Amino acid sequence: MVLAAGRGERMRPLTEHTPKPLLKVHNKALIEWTLQALQAQGYCDVLINTAWLGEQIRETLGNTFSASPLLAQAPLHLQYSCEDLDFGGALETAGGIVRALPFLSDPFWVVAADAYCPSFDFAPSFMTSLNASAQLGHIWLVDNPPHHPKGDFCRDSNGLAALPGDSTLSERGPSLTFSTIGLYKHAFFKTYAQEIPFANPLGMKSALGPILKNAIKNRALLASEFEGQWVDVGTPERLALLNQV
Repeated sequence: MVLAAGRGERMRPLTEHTPKPLLKVHNKALIEWTLQALQAQGYCDVLINTAWLGEQIRETLGNTFSASPLLAQAPLHLQYSCEDLDFGGALETAGGIVRALPFLSDPFWVVAADAYCPSFDFAPSFMTSLNASAQLGHIWLVDNPPHHPKGDFCRDSNGLAALPGDSTLSERGPSLTFSTIGLYKHAFFKTYAQEIPFANPLGMKSALGPILKNAIKNRALLASEFEGQWVDVGTPERLALLNQV
């Protein structure tokens, strides 16, 4: 699942008339970098949730995507969870994911469309490993960018996600930033987002952050560090800087 429903408030005025996932990075729409990485790993189906200017995303991408006709991998089949048409606006991260659960594999990837990480490896082997573990999800952390110096989560000595202020841990790594990239079992949301009915038929809004923290307290998430290029393309200044590199 690629999260593309946000308003992009910090990216204004660029997002007044263009949804953030369609802003260009090196002459390619930001969301296409993620779709390209998924296609390279042989995935066949991707679901994109839309809200702000969602019709532009749906019309631009259509129902299929291929980074190049020369690629050996088959094109991606694109489906949409139209929060704009169904509820008049975005359901926030967790609300949107639960809305899409009936159409997602188990486990399934989630990545935000405004996370630029062209070399991330969405290897199917991570899905196999998660299925074989007792944990309900696997998240990826990155070095803290200048605009988020304190980070979000860390890793303990067993490779599990941990909260930086958890005094019960004797060994844990430095606080790092959540990349938005995660791999989740359906059971993760059934366990930690119980207040949202399956498929979210009423369009409840719910953020993912508090749900992640509760799961981390219960040692329910694996965590890895991604050391490749990652940029939270959240402001016009960061977009301009990225395009200069």
